[in-house]
Amino acid sequence: MSEAEGVIKYQLSFNNTLPLMWLGFEELNAWRNILFNLHLIGQDEARYDGYGYGNISYRNQCDSDAFYISGTQTGGKKQLTINDYCRVTSCDVKHNHIVADGAIKPSSEALSHGAVYHLDNRIRCVIHVHSDVLWRCAAQIGLPCTDESTPYGTVEMAEEIAGLYRSGKLSKARLFIMGGHQDGVIAYGETIEQAGAALIAQLSLAIQNYK
Repeated sequence: MSEAEGVIKYQLSFNNTLPLMWLGFEELNAWRNILFNLHLIGQDEARYDGYGYGNISYRNQCDSDAFYISGTQTGGKKQLTINDYCRVTSCDVKHNHIVADGAIKPSSEALSHGAVYHLDNRIRCVIHVHSDVLWRCAAQIGLPCTDESTPYGTVEMAEEIAGLYRSGKLSKARLFIMGGHQDGVIAYGETIEQAGAALIAQLSLAIQNYK
């Protein structure tokens, strides 16, 4: 089962404001450029009904619920600026509600990002990409996977992410496959580099095993 990309499903309270520079932006955006060049973030008229795909976020204070995330439908842009990110100030996973501010609305995957941050205060970066290779090789290389009947960007997805984390299945990979979201992959880490490295390491392993 797969779904269209880019559809915001959560309730959003959004305050349109001028963008603010924040600590960690340059490193996060540099990683976003890497992922774009690897086609893990992007836009292709022949895929996902032509919608942009992939997003990235960062929490610059480990004791805060707030995080910064790339905006909705920015996947197809080669270069992002501070105007293409917004701040999620509150993410109520249980009630499917997000409060955000900035010059652009948050990605459709913001609820899933928030669910990952809620797992552990030490998590500072979440990356959502699309990779056909990782998605197809998940079982072969032993990657944890959400149920294919669970839609992205929903309370059910958040609950399933929490279940995978509690089970210990995410402890080594720092990455999981979104079974019901075609090619969807989420990686996370205590630093931006750790999240990016986890993704690249698993992608390399999948490529070696891809048939």
